[in-house]
Amino acid sequence: MRYSPISRFKGTLLGGFLGESLTCGGIQFQNCLDLGKMAVTGTQSLIALGRLDLDDWIRRQQEESLHLATTDEISVKIIIATLPVALFFHENPIKLRQNLLCVLNIWEDNPVVRDGTLAVAYAIALALTEKLDPLTLIPQTIAFIGETPTSIPKKLLRVQNLLEQGVGLSRVQAEFAREEELSNTIAMAFYCFLSTLEDFRLAVLQATYNDNSQVQDATPLSSKATGAITGALSGAYNGIGGIPVNWQVLLLQSNSPVWGLNSFSQMLELTDAFVAVWSGVYNFTLNPEEGCEVALLSVYAAPRVIRLR
Repeated sequence: MRYSPISRFKGTLLGGFLGESLTCGGIQFQNCLDLGKMAVTGTQSLIALGRLDLDDWIRRQQEESLHLATTDEISVKIIIATLPVALFFHENPIKLRQNLLCVLNIWEDNPVVRDGTLAVAYAIALALTEKLDPLTLIPQTIAFIGETPTSIPKKLLRVQNLLEQGVGLSRVQAEFAREEELSNTIAMAFYCFLSTLEDFRLAVLQATYNDNSQVQDATPLSSKATGAITGALSGAYNGIGGIPVNWQVLLLQSNSPVWGLNSFSQMLELTDAFVAVWSGVYNFTLNPEEGCEVALLSVYAAPRVIRLR
């Protein structure tokens, strides 16, 4: 295995946060929209119960006061909120799809949000199982989405064509960033990820770059949403080791809140507990209000002893 599951789990969640936090090449914690706060509460639910429980998710998500956010912000938050589901059920595509659709029932049905969620989650699942082939990712993703009236499959195919032609960032932005639509955000995130597959730093810098004259009017939400989704995709593929060390050190030193948690260290502890529950190492209940210390996990086994559930 190229990277350990815990490295990819951390890369996904931390990558999403850093992608949202990045502005003009620098990390700005003060201007974060907390797009992943619901992802943290969903992770805490999976840790506490060891399974997906919609009633518990609803109880926790109600505390996020979704009615205070704009419609576009809610749509992005829902996609980020499903990241723990993508991680927890990444081994089985059938269970992954079923549980994603189950969680999406918590919120108002939106076909674009559904398709965007399925696309991002499936790409992350392929990365975690080391089956992600950049040449076939988009066709496989479209097949996973299935028949749909939305424009997401069409725009993903357009992304593949642009990648095959070697088209640069400015032209892609001119095509997808002129209108703030969730489908365009998904398309841009896939382009930024696939065009710089092995480079987390460059992927999120591309996602948040808006110096093109045709996209100067892009809103902070559009930029941060593209950055967060790109960061999650690239983080899942490259693991936490692919995230620049100086960015991680900055997070540790700043001791700033991370998606509703008190600090970056607490996010790392949360992910450690999440991997422990997912792997079945032991049962663990996390109380985020009291806080706790979780030792770094190292799981060893002879070949083929640890099997898929």
